[in-house]
Amino acid sequence: MVTESDIEHIAELADIGISKDEVPEFTTQFNAILDYFDVLDAVEGESAPAAGITNVFREDEPRPCLSQEEALANAGSTEDGFIKAPRVM
Repeated sequence: MVTESDIEHIAELADIGISKDEVPEFTTQFNAILDYFDVLDAVEGESAPAAGITNVFREDEPRPCLSQEEALANAGSTEDGFIKAPRVM
């Protein structure tokens, strides 16, 4: 059970501004979401309804691809066969 003080704390941690008027609405919505997780937890394994799910992914087959030179052709800067990026730190 999420309380209004929990919502205010979460909003503060997330650095999002919500007004005092919005707190009850968010509290209701959070609790509704958590209640739905209880419903999902109740459905598992063989008791779950058959959804007719099939694997839609194709077989993983190797195909011709770009050469390293072609792949690096549009790179701004390269070094030793790799794309050279600026230092982050």
